[in-house]
Order: sequence, then C-alpha cells, then structure tokens
Amino acid sequence: MPTQSKRFRALVAKVPDDKNKIYTLDQAVAFLKEAATTKFDQSVEIHVRTGIDPKQADQLVRGSIVLPNGIGKSLRVIVFAKNELAEAAKAAGADEVGAEELQKKIKDGWTDFDVCIAAPDMMGLVGPLGKVLGPRGLMPSPRAGTVTPEIAKTVKEYKAGKVEFRNDDYGIVHSVVGKASFTPEKLSGNIQAFIDFIHHLKPHAVKGVYIKSITVCATMSPGYRIA
Repeated sequence: MPTQSKRFRALVAKVPDDKNKIYTLDQAVAFLKEAATTKFDQSVEIHVRTGIDPKQADQLVRGSIVLPNGIGKSLRVIVFAKNELAEAAKAAGADEVGAEELQKKIKDGWTDFDVCIAAPDMMGLVGPLGKVLGPRGLMPSPRAGTVTPEIAKTVKEYKAGKVEFRNDDYGIVHSVVGKASFTPEKLSGNIQAFIDFIHHLKPHAVKGVYIKSITVCATMSPGYRIA
C-alpha cells in the first residue's frame, strides 16, 4: 500500500469522516485551494461517474469542450496538412506542421506533443500511425474533431484550453479542468461548464440515473464530492 505523506494525511483529516458527504461547488473549490500547498501548481481534475453501460456502443460519453478559462497549460499541437491548410495551421500557432516528413518522425518514435490534428486528405498518411498514436490517445478522429478541414479554428481551440474526454471501462469520465492557482471563480466556471456539457451529452439509450456522482480533486489532494 502506498505511504501517504504527512501533508496529505493532514488534508484528509480536515474532511468530515463521511464518504457520502456532498459539498457545494464553491465549498469544494475552497477546499481545493486550501489544499494547494505544494511547490508546483497542481492540476485540478473532475471525475464523473455515470450510469451508462460502457459495453454498449450507443451509450458512450465522448466529446471535447473549450473550457471558458483554459486549463493553465499550453498544449503542444501538431498538424498534418499541406499547402494553404498548412500555412493556416502555422499562423494559428501549431507547434509543428508537416506531411510525409512528420509521419516519418513519428514512426521513428517521436511523440513529444499533446494533440494531433489532421486535414481529411492526410488520413492516408496518418492511418498507418495508429499503432503509435492510438495507445497514447493521440490518434486524430472525426468524432473527436481532430480530423477536420477547419484546421486553424481547431488549433486555436486547443491552444485556448480545449480538452477531450471519453468514458473509461467503468463508465467514468475524467478530465483536467484547470490549475490550483486559478481564482475560485475561474475554477468554478470551468467545472460548471464541464458538468453542463456532460449533461448535454446524455445518450438517449441510457435508462435510470445518468450521473451518479461527481468528484473534484487536485493532483495531491483528497477528492470532494459535489452536488
């Protein structure tokens, strides 16, 4: 069993000994801010436990959202494109843009980026990279919006704080929603925007309770259930 630090045990001691305790969003954010005592700026995450059956294709919860206050991190974005779309990607702030040469670089083992976007006519080049990009969650797809002719717009969205998410094998959706250094207003705004978006994505095939619980936490803090 992992050993908990003295700092972490002190934080846990401040949380009421009731696993079913539910906080308001403002209360949870206040606890997260109080827990941000490390030397580095902790990421704040949200975990939404849904009532979907993740084995059913018509009940998956997947999407992407541009959070109103960003995520406090500059994402490294690469783009597969040529000609005008390549120039548009560069102008929008893409960290690297290319075609065959970029494919070779990735085949040789380079994956030092957070998001991979591709123009539709580039999928012939990108497809063979599935074995490299897929396991890392970096494979472009039309469903995620990373295979698109709107290259410049998509690059700008990810640079502004767009996050992708999908439910795991237990029906839980995980996502980063900001940094502990954010003001309470910015953190609350991002968390509420994410929750509202998840509600919007409710699959029609889901029966019974859709959202069972929502927990927020920081990299090195306890989790707080919110209403």
